Amino acid sequence: MKKIISIVGARPQFIKHAPMQLQLQKKMNALTIHTGQHYDENMSAIFFNELNMPKPDYLFQIGGSKPQGEQTGIMMTEIEKVCMQEKPDAVLVYGDTNSTLAGALVAVKMGIPLIHIEAGLRSYNRAMPEEVNRIIADEFAHLLFCPTNTAIENLKREGIEHPRIFKCGDVMCDMIQLIAPKAARKIKEDYYFATIHRPYNTDDDKRILAILNIFNSLDKKVIFSIHPRTLTRLHQFDIAESDFSNIQFIPPTSYVDSVSYQKYCTCVITDSGGVQKEAYMLGKKCITLRSETEWVETLHNHWNTLVFDHLEDIYNALLTTPTNYIENMYGDGHAAEEIVELIEKHL
Repeated sequence: MKKIISIVGARPQFIKHAPMQLQLQKKMNALTIHTGQHYDENMSAIFFNELNMPKPDYLFQIGGSKPQGEQTGIMMTEIEKVCMQEKPDAVLVYGDTNSTLAGALVAVKMGIPLIHIEAGLRSYNRAMPEEVNRIIADEFAHLLFCPTNTAIENLKREGIEHPRIFKCGDVMCDMIQLIAPKAARKIKEDYYFATIHRPYNTDDDKRILAILNIFNSLDKKVIFSIHPRTLTRLHQFDIAESDFSNIQFIPPTSYVDSVSYQKYCTCVITDSGGVQKEAYMLGKKCITLRSETEWVETLHNHWNTLVFDHLEDIYNALLTTPTNYIENMYGDGHAAEEIVELIEKHL
């Protein structure tokens, strides 16, 4: 039986890993490293419980407060120790976090086949750390699993073209189809659901204050699921949550609750890559506070709108009605099963 080590460390990766782990453990000795990149209980341990995932075999508890170089270096050191001990047949990484980068670098330096799930995504903004991480993972991956044709074309443009690139849909679609029926309405009134955490939206006091002022002026209440780093910035800037009567600040939610808030909201406002995609899968209009997106398919027919330089464009975007929804654009909910079959075949 082949041994495979999956590396996770951030909230979106737990969601992607849940359906994968359930399939992997049927056919392989499937171990999990949790780097501890997301250290908040609501952003980490609760997910393993809620998604019925086995506890990670290795937990580093590195935390997200360290500088990126130091954080990645510590992760690499600890991942390397595990790989030397376990001698896996492959290392599997997801997406584009520092945990992804650390796992990819250790695998390639140790000569262990690397598997990258969610390969080929590009924002074409190399100022984003995530863009650098995903490019490196794709460059050295032995098996690349792409969620869309656009992702495959992105790889081809970079000269990455070989028989081990596959389109298998998106494993987050697997989870949405499992979780959405459990979603329940939490608020009777109409509302917008927001998540904002990226440094370019939160690390400048004028920027985050402008975002909050617009949220506070909207025609419906804003349920703002506030990331720990965003909350830290508000406190550093002496911005009080109580100054915004139209915003209901809530801590990071469980996955079922997050899907519930999205499913019953009028519109999602976010800067998260995963939430953009979840909104589309749930048939919800989304406004993304970024200048670019990896999930370009969501922009078709106004299901997702990019707003960045001129935040007041949020008002017009909220008035736009999307058209022509495309079913199963990110797969049919069986991506994990297909991916595991291909891994088994190619290992």
